[in-house]
Amino acid sequence: MTTVEAGVAGGVGTSPKRPDGGLKVRGEFAFSSDLWADDMLWGATLRSPHPHARIRGIDITAAVALPGVYAVLTHEDVPGAKRYGLEIVDQPVLAMGEVKYQGEPVAVVAADHPETARRAAARIVVDYEVLPAVTEASLGVLLRHVPIRTGDPDATADVVVTGEYQVGMQDQAFLGPESGLAVPAEDGGVDLYIATQWLHVDQKQVADCLGLPAEKVRLTLAGVGGAFGAREDLSMQVHASLLALHTGRPVKMVYGREESFFGHVHRHPATMWYEHGATRDGKLVYVKAKIVLDGGAYASSSTAVAANAATLGIGPYEVPNVVMDASVYYTNNPPCGAMRGFGAVQACFAYESQMDKLASALGLDPVEVRLRNAMTTGSRMPTGQIVEGPAPVADLLIRVRSAPPAPEGSGDLREMPGGVSNTTHGEGVVRGIGYGIGIKNVAFSEGFDDYATARVRLELIGGEPAVLVHTAAAEVGQGLVTVQAQIARTELGVERVTVATADTSVGSAGSSSASRQTYMTGGAVRAACQAVRAALLARVGGARLDGGKVLSDSGAVIADLASVIGDGPIEETVEWRHRPTYPLDPVTGQGNAHVQYAFAAHRATVDVDVELGLVRVVEIVTAQDVGKAVNPLAVEGQIHGGTAQGLGLALMEEIQMVDGIVRNPSFTDYLIPTILDMPPMKVDVLEMADPHSPYGLRGVGEPPTISSTPAVVAAVRAATGKALTRVPVRPEHIVG
Repeated sequence: MTTVEAGVAGGVGTSPKRPDGGLKVRGEFAFSSDLWADDMLWGATLRSPHPHARIRGIDITAAVALPGVYAVLTHEDVPGAKRYGLEIVDQPVLAMGEVKYQGEPVAVVAADHPETARRAAARIVVDYEVLPAVTEASLGVLLRHVPIRTGDPDATADVVVTGEYQVGMQDQAFLGPESGLAVPAEDGGVDLYIATQWLHVDQKQVADCLGLPAEKVRLTLAGVGGAFGAREDLSMQVHASLLALHTGRPVKMVYGREESFFGHVHRHPATMWYEHGATRDGKLVYVKAKIVLDGGAYASSSTAVAANAATLGIGPYEVPNVVMDASVYYTNNPPCGAMRGFGAVQACFAYESQMDKLASALGLDPVEVRLRNAMTTGSRMPTGQIVEGPAPVADLLIRVRSAPPAPEGSGDLREMPGGVSNTTHGEGVVRGIGYGIGIKNVAFSEGFDDYATARVRLELIGGEPAVLVHTAAAEVGQGLVTVQAQIARTELGVERVTVATADTSVGSAGSSSASRQTYMTGGAVRAACQAVRAALLARVGGARLDGGKVLSDSGAVIADLASVIGDGPIEETVEWRHRPTYPLDPVTGQGNAHVQYAFAAHRATVDVDVELGLVRVVEIVTAQDVGKAVNPLAVEGQIHGGTAQGLGLALMEEIQMVDGIVRNPSFTDYLIPTILDMPPMKVDVLEMADPHSPYGLRGVGEPPTISSTPAVVAAVRAATGKALTRVPVRPEHIVG
């Protein structure tokens, strides 16, 4: 294959300045909540106060009578499909006869002022018959059961450890709440400007609900203030579009922070039972596990989350005999779906806690027991799939273990747990160290037709070569716009690259989730650039590009790049797919379900006030194989951010539910790590190329969240001697 001989500034492997970076730092970036249109109305949503109730009637009279109100809509006003859903079409656009979780949308309002819209929504009278709520997953309706069976189900072992573990409901806690602007179009359609993760899946669902062909529902990506999985499902997309078409005026909707907690899915709470059997020298003989996930009121992506929990639920270890059952259930809790780590997070907390328990039972160092069972290239997953790419599990563990220990405190009380509040002077403070390592699949699985589309145009602008890259890939803060430009520079040797705003006028790029966009859309951009390059070289019979010149096989200069483009722009559109995956066998769970595996390890050092139950994370060391760091600075940022979310789950983040009611829908009471909670981090990035992926890269975004949680909890466990079988760890778990 022809290549660019000489690299250009800002290509693959460098860390060019992000085009959105300065704007965000200065507070000048336009987020979706900043959208504005002339003659714009404001939308508001009436939501159910009950987790389960029958709707006996809805009276909108008082709302309609309020001056400034232009529309009040219920399910009867939905012209197309009444339900939508990512995998299962089960979620009502607006509640129809029944509400199944607190916060379910019942009606929407459009008014000339946001406060008027909220007041009108509050005037709607809904006659509810409150029904019993099912809030325990084990009592709910089964949505999917994923069994994994390999080896001897009756295998026995010399040493056996068991445990029951729980993971609470975590929120994605993105800083930019759900928002968007719907503008009615002259053709009877709608133009929707929205913060989302997947433009084309939104387009299909919105068009179906509006009863319109997809080409009449045009989506453009607005500025996204974080996502982490929660923007994969619809929020107000259909509601704003309905109101816009009904009123004939643009309609903007912006959720407040409390409404945001009800407006998106969360991480699945989990209860997990594990049994590990090993030989006396620490080799795993079998693992038996049962994972129960609370899917909430509607399916979202729960079926895929259950599959990930099952297929990755043994961890990055060689285990000849596995009996695994992962199940997800409908309940009357808020819907759960995609969140960074996607099923692997819950399982990793359990299996890593088990590995520590096994190490204790065997009298082994916790890293040593992991090393004795670490998978390598060629290892067989419990699903029967062979790990073909690098699997540096042992290397990652050794790297985090061998890093120098965290320094002792300076004596400054502010460095103590609770020291800022003057609750301690250092008495009762104990240090602990813990480890965690995890495995995550990259991209979509189980035979899903996963692809990305890229359109690349090479042309002259002002007499200079320039490249325009157009995809529908959602930039959600991860730096994807920068990466697309880096790839175009590398493949075409042109420094001037513009990445067009993502919209539905180009083919789908899939979702910005599953750590897949650099792999998938990066692969599509690369392939489209290669097609452009081939067409360019064919014009003059060239063999390769080098420094803005077209060269022959012998290296002689045939033409200047600009002169060749002068004959007319070159544009190519490519639809790019990864190697195929296959469904799991429904009985045995066997099958090549995943595209690629990624690995990360963490070592956490904590100081714990064992009298007060307060924890301060002193240092985190992490090592991760990224295959190829396309943008090294962005890779490090992803690792820092993912680790922060894992730390949050370990120590503070949980949506508190009581009988289906959310008790803490605010950042006052739902705690997330701030800069004061994050310790110094040492990041060791490995680049062991995957033979199947563009540039050998691996997805980066999710693995740091997976292994950081068990590492932090293991460190607290080491300091306190407490079992700590539930996250987040609370003070009462430590001192109780």
